[in-house]
Amino acid sequence: MDLQLAPDIKKRLKKIHHKLDLPHVNPDRIVCFRSFHSRSRARARIWGFPKIWQLALGKPPHYVIEVLAEKFDHLSADDQTRVLIHELLHIPKNFSGALLPHRRRGFSLDHRSVENLFKLFKS
Repeated sequence: MDLQLAPDIKKRLKKIHHKLDLPHVNPDRIVCFRSFHSRSRARARIWGFPKIWQLALGKPPHYVIEVLAEKFDHLSADDQTRVLIHELLHIPKNFSGALLPHRRRGFSLDHRSVENLFKLFKS
């Protein structure tokens, strides 16, 4: 697998962050990569920075959003936005470096929640 920084994705995340008013997300502490030749079936994925690594390295919480070029780049701009919104929804309200699962008590990170935010983004 090959990785490249993805400043175009970072720019889009900042736009999504601004339009959706996600106050708990700090886009300055999200690094974006585009990967090539991954065997994963995912279109994108988010990587957390666990507390033990934060303490060991003396760094604050960060996240990495990786888009998989072969699965992500051919999508329409709207579908790419939906994928990026989905990845941002994995970030907890305390921006701790942890990740939220797809299903948890009182909330499900599913198509409806992404679509509702996408509609808000487009308006």
